[in-house]
Amino acid sequence: MSSAVFALFFLVACSPNDNNTGESIGTPTAYQPNGIIGSTLPDIVAALDSGEITSVELVQQYLGRIDAIDRQGPSLQAILSLNPDAQELAQALDDMRAEGNSLGALHGVPILLKDNIESLDNMPTTAGALALKDNVTGRDSPLVAGLRAQGAIILGKTNLSQWANFRSETSMSGWSALGGQVRNPHMLDRNPCGSSSGSGAATAASLAAASVGTETNGSIICPSHANGIVGFKPTVGVVPQDYIIPISESQDTAGPMTKSVMGAAMMMNAMATETPEVDYTAGLTPMALEGVRVGIIHPPEGSYLPIQENFAGALDDLRAAGAVLVEIESLPETPAEYGDKAYDLLKYEFKNGLNSYLASTDATDVSTRTLEALIAFNEGSDREMVLFDQSIFVASQAMGPVSEEAYKEAVELVQRTSREEGIDKLLSEYDVDVLVSTSGVIVPRIDPVNGDVWPGGWPGLGSLAARAGYPHATVPMGGFRKLPIGLSFVGGSHDDARVLAYAFAYEQQSQRRMEPEYLTGAEQVADVDSGLKPFKD
Repeated sequence: MSSAVFALFFLVACSPNDNNTGESIGTPTAYQPNGIIGSTLPDIVAALDSGEITSVELVQQYLGRIDAIDRQGPSLQAILSLNPDAQELAQALDDMRAEGNSLGALHGVPILLKDNIESLDNMPTTAGALALKDNVTGRDSPLVAGLRAQGAIILGKTNLSQWANFRSETSMSGWSALGGQVRNPHMLDRNPCGSSSGSGAATAASLAAASVGTETNGSIICPSHANGIVGFKPTVGVVPQDYIIPISESQDTAGPMTKSVMGAAMMMNAMATETPEVDYTAGLTPMALEGVRVGIIHPPEGSYLPIQENFAGALDDLRAAGAVLVEIESLPETPAEYGDKAYDLLKYEFKNGLNSYLASTDATDVSTRTLEALIAFNEGSDREMVLFDQSIFVASQAMGPVSEEAYKEAVELVQRTSREEGIDKLLSEYDVDVLVSTSGVIVPRIDPVNGDVWPGGWPGLGSLAARAGYPHATVPMGGFRKLPIGLSFVGGSHDDARVLAYAFAYEQQSQRRMEPEYLTGAEQVADVDSGLKPFKD
C-alpha cells in the first residue's frame, strides 16, 4: 500500500499551559461563545435541570450561533442541514419538564449527527453526495432512537468527508459536494481531519451540546484530535450500525464527540443499545488511574518535537494521577501483505454494504441504487469531480462478492494481526491495562491542489485499534502554535467503560483543552509572524 493510501485510511472513517503556543495577533473574540452554550455537556444538562435555561432557549442560541459562525463569519461549513422541527420538539420537552417529567439524562439537549446517520426527522441522509441529496428515509438508526429515548433533540446533520473519505485516494478531508470544505475553528486554513470533520469542528465551536461521528479507520479520533475535543470510538458492535451508510461491517462504528469525557460517557449510555446494562459514567472518578499499569508507546525518535514535548507533559500528568507507567519497548511486526489486505477488506465490504444500503433505502427520490450506478452518476457531474476522482469507488466495484476466499483470508489476517498478535499481545506481554500514545500529527493546511498531504511522524494507534475493532479514546493534551494535540487510550475488546474511566482521570488531572480562536492562519500567531519578517538589529 502506498504511503498516500495509508495516510488516507488512517483517516477513514488543550489549555493555557500548552507548550509553545505563542500569543495571537488580533484574535476574533466576537466568535467566542457566550453563556451556557460554550460549556460541556454535563454542565448544559445541569443548567437545564436547574431551570437556568430552557430547551427552547438553548436551541435558539445554537441556531443563532450556527448562523453567525458556520454560515457567516469564519464560515466553518460544519453543518449540512438543520432540523426544521427542532424548536417545536424543544417546546414539547420543556412542557414535559414543567410537568415534572423527564425522558432521561439528555432531556432537551440539542445534538448533531454526522450526515451518514439516519434519523426520522425531516432531513436527508446524504454522505455529502449529490446522489443522496433527497435521501429522506424517515427512519431512526438505533443509536438515534437511543438518544431520542433519553430526551435528546436532533438539531441537525454535520458536513463530512464525502462518503466518509472512501471515494478517492487523493481526497481532501472535510470536503463534500453538498457542503464544501469544513474549516478547523482553531485555524481556518488547517485540515479538520477525518471523515467526521464536521462533527469535530461543530463540537469545538459550540454549535451544539455534542455530536456523533463515525469511524472506519481514524475518523472519530483524528477530527477530535485536530479540533481539540474528546472523541470515543467504541468496540465495534456496541453501538448498532443499522441505518448508517456503511463502509466496513467489520470496522464501522459510531461514537460520541464532546468537550469532556463525562459527556462522551453520557452519550454512550444512550447510544450503546447493545450494552444497556453498562453505565459508562459509573467508573468516572479522578482516582480511576491510581495503580493502573499504563503501557506507553512513544512516537519514534526524530518525530516532530512539539508532539514529543506535549507527550512528555502528558506522561507527567498520568504519573500525577497515580498511573504506573510501563515502557512498551517494541511493537509487534506485521506481515508484509497486511496493509494491502486491510485495503482489500474495506473495498470488499464497501461494495457489498453500500449496494445493500442503496437498495434498501426507503427514499423514493433516490435513483442511484448500486455502486456502479453511483460511479456513472459522478462521471456526469462537474461538481462531484471538481477536486478529486473516484478511484476508490472504481477499485471497490472491481472486487468480487464477500463469499470469495480472498475476502475471508483478508479478514482473518487483518483481525489476527491487529488483535491476538497486536493489541492483545501488547496488553498481555507487558501486563498493562491500557495502551497510551499520541493521537496523531499536527494537522497540515487544507490543500485543494495536492489533496491531503500529511507530515511525517507517528500517526498514533488509530489504525491498529480500528482494524481490531477495539475501543479508543482521545483527550486533548495540549497544542503547538494554537493547534491542538490529543492523547490516545486504547484497550482490549469491550474494555470501553475502563478506557473512558482512564481517559477521565487523565482529563481531570491535565485540563488541557484549548478553546478555538478562529485564526485565519499561523501568521496570526505572534512568534510565527515575527519569524517570517526580515531580521532587524
